[in-house]
Amino acid sequence: MSGSPAVSRQEFDAIFAAVRTWGSWSPADRGAWNRVTPEHVRRATALVRSGTAVPLGLPWDTRAGPDNDRPALHHMTDLGDVEPAEPATYKDFIAADFHGKAVSHLDALAHVAYRGRLYDGRTAREAVGASGARFGSVAALGPLVTKGVLLDLPAVLGVDWLEPGHPVRARDVAAAERALGVTVDDGCAVLLRSGRFRRRRELGPWDVGAASAGLHVDAVPLLAERVIALLGGDGDSDLRPSPVEGVHSPVHALAVAAMGVPLLDNLDLEALSGACAGAGRYEFMIVVSPLNVPGGTGSPVNPVAIL
Repeated sequence: MSGSPAVSRQEFDAIFAAVRTWGSWSPADRGAWNRVTPEHVRRATALVRSGTAVPLGLPWDTRAGPDNDRPALHHMTDLGDVEPAEPATYKDFIAADFHGKAVSHLDALAHVAYRGRLYDGRTAREAVGASGARFGSVAALGPLVTKGVLLDLPAVLGVDWLEPGHPVRARDVAAAERALGVTVDDGCAVLLRSGRFRRRRELGPWDVGAASAGLHVDAVPLLAERVIALLGGDGDSDLRPSPVEGVHSPVHALAVAAMGVPLLDNLDLEALSGACAGAGRYEFMIVVSPLNVPGGTGSPVNPVAIL
């Protein structure tokens, strides 16, 4: 984990307190999505020029592998032989334990607690039970339309991908803004490309839970200052191994539990990288529409970037 300084638990707790936005909004369980106003939506639509729509979700992955220890399910339930003959109908079933490394998904505010507390200081054991979440569920979020910014780190650094364990520091975020001509600002969605899926396609899968490029915790205060609404990437935003002893997913804790910023995990950003390079711009409109699952801690999702 070269170049990734260790962070003590005391230092981490100080960062958590500094970026915390508890008590800022009503309804609280929409968190930072409360920042996105109709004006932000209008701003996003002004970024649509060519009308090119780029889906960001991965294919539904039913094959086990080093980065997919809980494969999604898909099987047919009707092959045209169950109902009356005409018209024949074909039906199928899908399911997924989606909070992993293989399904593109959204983390709602009920997904992450730190020191027993969800976002806004809610006691996790009281808010989330066997029947689901009573606070911070994905159903509380609804759809999001806002400005998206792609921080394409391999493009900035002139490499095909970031190697697993590569930390993205605050200075790297600022350098990427300058190099790509973008500005991370209020109400926007920030997507970090590490090149994970290009590496996977060329070198094969690996255990991304053990080693992955991602944000170092020192980058989070910068994103907090910019008052973002959403954070995502082709990993799960976290640097692995974690630089914080005793906290396996520190960016999850800071973004979701402290800042109220939902996360998009496991996006395929390769086509978007090419589209942005071709257009000569790394800002676009993004549309995120999670499933309406009452009590759900998140949802599979296929966000769309529109240039």
